Amino acid sequence: MSVLFQKAFNLDDDDAYQRWSEAKLPLHQCDVSQHIVMISDPFNLTEDESRALLVSCDHYNMAVYQLREATNQSKDMVLSLGQQVGLNRLDTNLRSDLDSISRLQVSEQAGNQYIPYTNKALSWHTDGYYNKPECQINGFLLHCVSTAEKGGMNFLLDHEWVYKILRDENPDYIEALMHPQAMTIPDNIEAGKVIRAAQTGPVFSLHSSGRLHMRYSARKRNIVWRDDECTKAAVLRLTEILSDESLVLSHAMQAGQGLICNNVLHNRTGFVNSDSNKRLMYRARYFDRVSGLS
Repeated sequence: MSVLFQKAFNLDDDDAYQRWSEAKLPLHQCDVSQHIVMISDPFNLTEDESRALLVSCDHYNMAVYQLREATNQSKDMVLSLGQQVGLNRLDTNLRSDLDSISRLQVSEQAGNQYIPYTNKALSWHTDGYYNKPECQINGFLLHCVSTAEKGGMNFLLDHEWVYKILRDENPDYIEALMHPQAMTIPDNIEAGKVIRAAQTGPVFSLHSSGRLHMRYSARKRNIVWRDDECTKAAVLRLTEILSDESLVLSHAMQAGQGLICNNVLHNRTGFVNSDSNKRLMYRARYFDRVSGLS
């Protein structure tokens, strides 16, 4: 797939787009959760394991893996696994630990309350949609250490597939969502102080590799869309696509499983912990995309 991307997302090059689209079409029929990559030693991937992860991310922008032995579920394991698929440059965010890896679990929070650290549902989004343009999140690794008693289902959707649906229906939608002022995230204010300035930018943009990047949040509050009819129509259609269960991959992450991806669209249902089953995920966000496939 990689060689088809150089001009595929140029609205002026329909031939390149059609070639990419034809190659992409059969790939969407595959459920990556039914092709979980089994990993024996996450600190030392075999050639077959590495290739399986890279090919899955090249085709679907995501790969689900399972550790054969879930005994060493450390942050060092997350870092090592990421490095072996080209994920090196970590993003530090407001609730991450000093090593830039976040422990996603129900936690007491001082100041603003962030939903990933509660048991509430998360709406559709890509990670880091509020980041500066030069600090976009292009990949992340999410590892499940332990599950909740009930709930916590993850839903996933390849952002390139969303692009294809929108472009096939109306290329004007893509033009609107690639506008540099398409979506604004207002200031993040805590105790009267701006801790993150407002960020304005496109929904769809191109990574330096020529691959597609997406920044998006389905939140109704704290999102300001460009005030024109085409943008409004494109956002409405995007909302409808994300509501179509036939397009979405659902996966209940189990202990020792993880997701490696190029920042695909994702959400999470709410969950309930018990004394013996408390949900804990390690999340590492990167400025890099998954890479290494020749």
